[in-house]
Amino acid sequence: MGSRFRGNDGQASIASNGEARMRNFAIIGSGPAGFYTAEALAKSFGETARIDIIDKLPVPYGLIRFGVAPDHQSIKAVSKRYDKVADDPKVRFVGNVAIGEAVSVAELRGLYDAVILATGAPHDRPLGITGEDLPGVVGSAAFVGWYNGHPDFADLDPRLDGANVVVIGNGNVALDVARILSKTRAEFAGSDIVGHAIDALDGSGVRSITFLGRRGPHQIAMTPKELGELGHLAEAAPSVDAGDLPPVADDEALEPGVRKSVAHLRAFANAAPDGTKSKTVTFDFFAKPLAVEGDGRAERILVERTRLDGARAVGTGETYAVPADLVVSCIGYSSPHIDGVPYDEDGGKYRNDRGQIDDGLYCVGWARRGPSGTIGTNRPDGYEVAEQVAAAFPAASGDRPGGDGLDLLLANRGVKSTSFDDWRRIEQAETAAARPDSPREKFVRHHHWLKVLGH
Repeated sequence: MGSRFRGNDGQASIASNGEARMRNFAIIGSGPAGFYTAEALAKSFGETARIDIIDKLPVPYGLIRFGVAPDHQSIKAVSKRYDKVADDPKVRFVGNVAIGEAVSVAELRGLYDAVILATGAPHDRPLGITGEDLPGVVGSAAFVGWYNGHPDFADLDPRLDGANVVVIGNGNVALDVARILSKTRAEFAGSDIVGHAIDALDGSGVRSITFLGRRGPHQIAMTPKELGELGHLAEAAPSVDAGDLPPVADDEALEPGVRKSVAHLRAFANAAPDGTKSKTVTFDFFAKPLAVEGDGRAERILVERTRLDGARAVGTGETYAVPADLVVSCIGYSSPHIDGVPYDEDGGKYRNDRGQIDDGLYCVGWARRGPSGTIGTNRPDGYEVAEQVAAAFPAASGDRPGGDGLDLLLANRGVKSTSFDDWRRIEQAETAAARPDSPREKFVRHHHWLKVLGH
């Protein structure tokens, strides 16, 4: 008898010849959500599973490679777990295949028993204010992609010759952006920041970085470990207005993590000014952006002072301007629209019920719940969706061509996909090209990746 897996009737699905039916799954996206879902499906369906992880880029890891800050290598180490998933003979990486271009979701649904969208949320949410389209205003997806080597943003060329940068947001992405802008070249030792970014940052004229947050210190979304790093930069000093801080006794009601972050803010506020450092990172709380202004490019941002009404920030009518040669918006992300997939515009994600969009169509990770949680949050999320997939299968459903069908379709369209073995060759080439103080020098163009493979 073939290998067993559980269907919604609790029995193994067995074909008429006594062998277990093969189950073919396509996961769109090779970031954390995609790999955790592949891991879960492989465990749930056992030897009957055939899982393709499809990505538009020739290289895997999504957010780990292109989103996690390059100076946080310990976080990137989670990719070693994904390597083990990819080594499972039931799992295949299919890179360089763009959904909506090389193949549609509708076509994949015809080839696979289930299709799981793990696209993440790669698009910046708009600010919704006048002047956000001025040169010098960029979203965090673009800016982070630029210094992390995403090919879509390799030519971003952010304006770094001006002295003043405003970072809109009070979360960890905003913190990453400010820290990267603040560091000296020597402080990037051991990181995998790409060459074009470190060279540009090394010649930066930036001297002032200001966080704008609509609410106050008690609503900060920056985590304590990352926030604490700001206090140990070689050439940048954090600055907090003590008048923005609530009474110390009020901290006791906070969640432990937030309380630790506020403790860092209090330490920054109490520190004596350090005149030896050339850069200042200022926290401007109770500040709502109203408009970006300038003569043909960003020069300043008009801000309204706010106050808290419960947990909500409301405007006071008091306005002021903050100099801003560069504005980086870090206010959240949205998943991409895909033809035929219902979309939740307010949530920036796909409409779903506990991960199920339609019969045989699912979503996971940020595509399911919106851009929230940590990398680790995607693991239980992936396992829950895998349970949804398993519960939905009738015992007598027919086999579909799966990966064989996809390979034939791509060959007919002249699309050359990449495998995980191809990725390892690219990885070796990037490692060989690394600067002396870096683990790798990422290639940032499709043709560079494909050249390594002889394509």
